[in-house]
Amino acid sequence: MTSSQPKRRITIRDLQKMKTRGQRITMLTAYDFPTAQLLDEAGVDVLLVGDSLGMVVQGHSTTIPVTLNHMIYHGEMVTRGSQRAFVLVDLPFPHGQLGVQDTLRAAAKLMKKTGCHGVKLEGGAAQADTIAALVDAGIPVMAHVGLRPQSVHALGGYVVQRNAERVLHDATTAQQAGAFSVLMECVPDAIAAEVTRQLTVPTIGIGAGPHCDGQVLVTNDLLGWNSGYLPKFVRQYAQLRQMAVEAVTQFKNDLQNGDFPGQAETFQE
Repeated sequence: MTSSQPKRRITIRDLQKMKTRGQRITMLTAYDFPTAQLLDEAGVDVLLVGDSLGMVVQGHSTTIPVTLNHMIYHGEMVTRGSQRAFVLVDLPFPHGQLGVQDTLRAAAKLMKKTGCHGVKLEGGAAQADTIAALVDAGIPVMAHVGLRPQSVHALGGYVVQRNAERVLHDATTAQQAGAFSVLMECVPDAIAAEVTRQLTVPTIGIGAGPHCDGQVLVTNDLLGWNSGYLPKFVRQYAQLRQMAVEAVTQFKNDLQNGDFPGQAETFQE
């Protein structure tokens, strides 16, 4: 008999145990209810409601236009659509850069409105006081170091971050401030490996090589749902966009040819 009891949520303690055991952590983006259901059913450990929705969903060229209300809207759907996964929501620009009190208010609002289980904050050493304040307030924080998309203009574009000392300093300082995990983006694999070796908390990589404790990708990229540019670090496991185009084209042809609706799709007296 199938139990109707909800599945137990993954917690930051579970993620820590996965690092200790050497079990890789799977993390993917989700922006809506059905995607959250699908990824949760597939056993993904962490669902990231990323501000990447500004590019993936809204069609912007950067994440900067995304607002706190956008993150709340999408985060609430993802939390409601999942039962097992740890749900993490991005703090959008510029809330992570406006000081401790503003960031604390924004993070608390995200947690209350979405029901998520933690927030992701871009930055490391410069945000140490903010990370510590959030953690003291009971808000789990994943720090985001290396390439930080919200700072893309200051960094001179989406470029690999090769300053090993800077990446390691940001990561270790974030851990000392209380971050439960550190995400590294677009970092050479040797640097990511050294950071992972030195940290006691899990590391999550995106474009950071195979030595991190876990990996994250944009789900739309992984499934081949997007068109256009595909980052070097993405491996596509399906071509859903092409399948969808073919399906819609077939529907149009069936309609024009008089094949749809047929008897199977028609009510009779």
